[in-house]
Order: sequence, then C-alpha cells, then structure tokens
Amino acid sequence: MHEKSSISEFHKLCHALKLGELQSDPVPVTGGLLHKMYAVETATGKYAVKALNPQIMTRPTAVNNYIMSERIANYAAKFIPALPAKIFDGESLQRLEDRYYLVFDWTSENSLKHGEIDTTHCEKMGDILAKLHRIDFSALGIETPRFSNSALTDWSFYLEKGQENHAEWTGQLLESLEHLYRWNAAAIESVNGLSSEWVITHGDLDPKNVLWSGHEPILIDWESAGYKNPSLDLLETAVYWSENETGEIQKEKFSAFIQGYRTAQGRISSDWRLILAGGLLSKLEWLEYSLKRSLWIEYTDVEEQKTGTEQVSITLGAIKHYAESIPKMEEWLELQKL
Repeated sequence: MHEKSSISEFHKLCHALKLGELQSDPVPVTGGLLHKMYAVETATGKYAVKALNPQIMTRPTAVNNYIMSERIANYAAKFIPALPAKIFDGESLQRLEDRYYLVFDWTSENSLKHGEIDTTHCEKMGDILAKLHRIDFSALGIETPRFSNSALTDWSFYLEKGQENHAEWTGQLLESLEHLYRWNAAAIESVNGLSSEWVITHGDLDPKNVLWSGHEPILIDWESAGYKNPSLDLLETAVYWSENETGEIQKEKFSAFIQGYRTAQGRISSDWRLILAGGLLSKLEWLEYSLKRSLWIEYTDVEEQKTGTEQVSITLGAIKHYAESIPKMEEWLELQKL
C-alpha cells in the first residue's frame, strides 16, 4: 500500500466505520511480518488498524478463517486477557473495496523482546495457555479437523529456483537440504500421529503477540487461532518464550513456562519425542512461505520480497538450532514428570 493511496483508503475506512475524520496521517507501526499495522487518530479516538496482506486474502479459505479467528478471540476474552478486533455492524473483519482490515482500540502497552523476558513472564504465560486450553468453545460450533493435510515439501525445487535467481540464501539451503527432508518427514509423521486430540488455541503465541503492563499480559493477533494438539501447542509456545536473543533455548525459562502450565492444567501424558519432532513443522511451513516470497512466486511487492529473503536465512538458522536442541528439551520435559 503506497503512502498516498493508503491515506485515501484510511479516509474512506474511517468514514465507512463512522470513526470520525482523520486528525493526522496514519503512522506505520512495526512488528508483524505478514500484515501492515497503522496508528490512526480520528475525531473519536486513537485506533490500531491492521491492513491485511492482500495476497493472503485471495486464498479461498482466508476470509472465513479471519472471521472464525475473531469469533474465537471474542469468546476467549471472557476467560483470559485478550484483545479482539472492534465490531462494526456485527462484523469484526472490515472490507473496503478489495482490501480487508481489522480495527482495534489503541493500547499503550508493549510486547517484550527476548532479553526482557524473565521466568515470571514465562510462568504466567504457561498458566494463561493452560486456561486457554481449558475453555469450552463448543458454543461457537467450529468443526473439528478430521485429519492433518501436511505434505512433504519439494525443497530441491526452491533450491533450483534460488540458484537460477542468484538468491543469497542458496548456499545455506543447499547445506541444509538433506536435513530438511528428514526433519520434514519426521514432523509430518509426528503431527499425523497427534491429530486425534485437539483444543482451540491462539496458534501463534510468541512474545510479539502479547502486550504487557508490568507482569499483566494481554493476548493480541488472533488470526492463527483454531484447532491444535495441546501438547504440541504447549511445546511450541514454551520454546517461543524461552529463547534468548541468539535463539538459544534457556532451561530456566522453558521449565518455568512448563511449570506454569502444569500448575493450572495438572498432569498431562505425552510422547515428548514425538511432540518435539512435530515442533519443527510450523517452522518448516514458515520457511517454505518465506522462500515463495523471496522468489516472487506469490508476491510482486519489493518490500514483501525483501522480508522473505531475510526470513529464509533467519528461519533456516532457527530450524537447525531447534533440531539440535531436541535431546536436551526431551530431558527437561522428562524431569518435569508431565
């Protein structure tokens, strides 16, 4: 969205939603890797407006997924601290011509960087995740998935395309190629084996999606909300909150998160070796998505392509680091006697 056209769009959006006249130009807010967020001040107040990625919104299931995720966020907010989008005329997802938006009341709280997170934050988030997993969402009538549809990715295809385009990450991808196929197969086998147990959850509860006032959190960005295996969600979220600035998973934070969850949820029985292998799948899916952005397969925006290229290298490093950390995480989980 170019600056001049975006200002025009925001004038139209504010008029359509009766938010009042813009008091100043919308200000881009940094944070997300998929969508664009703006601080918008109008005659009626200050709002955070998320302009949803138009390429993502062309996917056949995208609109319904966003409607469903906001229904989940609104219901969850009755039980845990959550910030759903504002509702206008009964709708959370706003459409203006060919663009989609989510509008939120502005909040001054901030998310935490990895170096700012302590064990108290981790234990608190474990407790909240357990409470989220215990919410009965049956009133929403969301159908339970019948099976996992994950398929093995053709990593060689992306390597070949990268070499053709002289992509800066080709050497890194080539070095990891054999491991990627092995990790991908193990992750799919794991997730397929776990698909009989489901909870509705946030789906992407990493530190950037939680705002804090002291040690009191509020959960934002619910667009990934839906069904997930609870043990896999616990593991992935514990990893998010226990990584330091270099991606190393810290035992004290990891254990604090698990302890917070266990205190609220009680004992859970899991095959942690299987769960840990499954924890690679979301990272591998993000890697493939980043490869597509970098190679212009789905996108024509220069900024999108640049973000994709940066994320390929970052995600390859994160996948390697996670895989190397599996044995010690299994040991930590066994010590927790879950």
